[in-house]
Amino acid sequence: MLYAVHGGVQDVRSVGGWGHRVTLRMPFASTPAMPIKPHSPSCDRNQDPILDMLRVHFADRRHALEIGSGTGQHAVHFAAAMPWLTWQCSDAEAYLPGIGMWLDEARLPNTPAPFPLQAMAVPAAHFAPQPVPMPAGGYDAVFSANTLHIMGWPEVEALFASLPTLLADDATVAAYGPFNIDGAFTSDSNRQFDDWLKARDPRSGIRDLEAVSALAEGIGLQRIADVAMPANNRMLVWRRGTIEAI
Repeated sequence: MLYAVHGGVQDVRSVGGWGHRVTLRMPFASTPAMPIKPHSPSCDRNQDPILDMLRVHFADRRHALEIGSGTGQHAVHFAAAMPWLTWQCSDAEAYLPGIGMWLDEARLPNTPAPFPLQAMAVPAAHFAPQPVPMPAGGYDAVFSANTLHIMGWPEVEALFASLPTLLADDATVAAYGPFNIDGAFTSDSNRQFDDWLKARDPRSGIRDLEAVSALAEGIGLQRIADVAMPANNRMLVWRRGTIEAI
């Protein structure tokens, strides 16, 4: 899609890692190419409602891994608001430079450099590349936003199957995004979004809450929260170990 602006042509593209749709306005063709910090308007809208949830469930956590950090906006916002956490970003290799721009600009003491991480379904479920950097004892918090509907279902399965290799014994896992309930869309806008996703990639699509929870339960996670969020999204939170021990 091209827009004419003041006599020049500006290229507007929608891109995203792990489900973050981002609009990048590229430089005019007559100017030298310069790195552009990515920006997602949806992150601006959802970061505070998400933070309200994370402040509760990550209050006693120390090492958080964000899977699919996208632009890096969430990382900066959450790490600044929760300074007791070390917030570790990860995403596909192509998105690390953009994440790095946000982290470098913020210069927070609790956001180490991002590292590449993707869930792989073949030849067997694993995270790549290996080894995955982690603190002693594993991450006691994992967060992912708007990723499960972008990955193919085999990769969603691989993500959960591989999580135990990264988790502390009492880890909290939080996933944000749209989910179906009992196999049904929760809104017309989610149905339209699912159509858009499948037209873009038939392997993607809004996931059933029950199917995702079954994957979590299969690796020893117990759901402790399921909260309706703005714009027809949900926050799902699980805890590793028995509820009585928490």
